[in-house]
Amino acid sequence: MAEGSAAPVVRLVLQQCLRAKLQVKPAEEEQEAQWVQVERGMLVYVCFLKGASEELVPKIVSSVLNLRLCESDSGALVSVLDLPGSVLVVPQATLGGKVKGKSVQYHNNIQKETGLRLYHAFVAQCEAELSRAAAPGSGVLVQHGTYGNRQVLELDTNGPFTHLLEF
Repeated sequence: MAEGSAAPVVRLVLQQCLRAKLQVKPAEEEQEAQWVQVERGMLVYVCFLKGASEELVPKIVSSVLNLRLCESDSGALVSVLDLPGSVLVVPQATLGGKVKGKSVQYHNNIQKETGLRLYHAFVAQCEAELSRAAAPGSGVLVQHGTYGNRQVLELDTNGPFTHLLEF
């Protein structure tokens, strides 16, 4: 989806899921860990690279939510909107890595403050699109991780059914 030979400015990995659970805050002395969870739908890892802007967010969200990558009960591939399914968005800066020798460098990742702003715009756009498409009371929702933090993920998938998208 990246145009021509231009370097991508956003990289995503999409996985259909039966259930996905993400720890967004670790356990502390007197508090249990905090988790967000989605049932059937899609797990979306997203990384913003240098050159990414908010103008690109609606196009990315439309592509992610409308691609026919989810298996319906009949076995046909449908979009997460048509399933209908939920979406778990996970910020994943490591998708911006480039191998150099025996290590990985992240020089092409966007500045943290800009990445955070774009991540929030991406999540908000996903929420708006999914709420417009979902039937009331369907239980379909968008959950998301916390930007810039390590997180624990539990995933049940009927795949692996994984796709890399670049814009």
